[in-house]
Amino acid sequence: GVARYAYGLFVPRFTETFGLTPAAVGVLGGLSTAGYVLGLLAAPALSARSARGATIAAAVSATVGLLLMALAPGVVVFGAAIVVAGAGAGIATPGVAQLVVETVGGLARTRAQAWANTGTGAGLALTAFTPLLPGDWRAVWLGFGLVAVVVTAAAAWSLPRGVPEAAPAQRGHDRVLPLLAVAGLLGLVSAPYWTFSTARLDELGAGPVVGTVAWCAIGVVGVVGGAVGRAAQRYGLRTVGLVVWTLFSAGIALLALPEPGLAGAVVSAGLFGAGYIGLTGLCILWAA
Repeated sequence: GVARYAYGLFVPRFTETFGLTPAAVGVLGGLSTAGYVLGLLAAPALSARSARGATIAAAVSATVGLLLMALAPGVVVFGAAIVVAGAGAGIATPGVAQLVVETVGGLARTRAQAWANTGTGAGLALTAFTPLLPGDWRAVWLGFGLVAVVVTAAAAWSLPRGVPEAAPAQRGHDRVLPLLAVAGLLGLVSAPYWTFSTARLDELGAGPVVGTVAWCAIGVVGVVGGAVGRAAQRYGLRTVGLVVWTLFSAGIALLALPEPGLAGAVVSAGLFGAGYIGLTGLCILWAA
């Protein structure tokens, strides 16, 4: 969650340090997504050989990216570091999903996949107040990187070694294309929020505290998105997906109001966080 999304939380500080224009901010946010996609493309081969190995590789990539961002002397190195950090997040998703397949059985597996996906929200919640810390942002990001070193070591020590399951029979591209379309749409409509929501609150004169509270709401309420596993078992992917998409869309639209206010900003962030975590979880279940 930190390697993939904390960039948006520090956009005002990055803008000041590197002299970024709004377009440059968007490009750097796009690089994070590009790295994420590259990680996702590499992940199936890695997780097929070893889910544990893929997850550790994801942690190493995220760690290197975070540390490079903290130490980057200029915007070019900073952009490259964003790609590396994003790639770690991309590798992690299939790796963790495969770990769940290898270690959790029966009806609990669906719920486990959904709850494992909420780790992103937990990471965001834990780091939401770091922009309020005094001093240079580089010290904060160096702290992120050092925590990532510890987590990587813990993962290497504790993750179970398993045997990859055989891949399911292919069912044809007609079954995959709707899922890809939904996943693409989710990325398209969520990217501006991740990148510019903090700047939008600054534009409204909300101040850094309100922005931090809103970002924390993304993470805290986002954890509620883990409930989609049980809901999908009971009501089906289609029904749950329509409900979550509606709430998610409302959260995005709320921040576009001329004066959403403190309450509106926090509600927007909560709906966005729960919706995003819920929808990514539903995509994982749909793919399975």
